[in-house]
Amino acid sequence: MRARFIGKDPLSQEGQSPTLFATDRTDRRTFIAQGWIVTDAQALADVGPVPHGEAIIEIPEDVLRMYTRELAEECH
Repeated sequence: MRARFIGKDPLSQEGQSPTLFATDRTDRRTFIAQGWIVTDAQALADVGPVPHGEAIIEIPEDVLRMYTRELAEECH
C-alpha cells in the first residue's frame, strides 16, 4: 500500500502537524490520518473501548476539509 500526501494542518509547525494521506488500496477507498493521540480521560470514556491495533486521534477541522476537497476534485 502506498500513501499520497494530501495536506497538513496549516497552523502546525513543520514536522509536528496533523496530516492527511490517501492510500492506493484497490478493494476500498481509505485514508491515513496523522494526529494528536487523545489522552483526555473523559474523551476516552465517551469513545469507549478501543480495539487492539487501533488508536484514537484528534485532527483539526482544517485537515478534515482537505478530505472534502479531495473528494470534490475526484468528482470533477
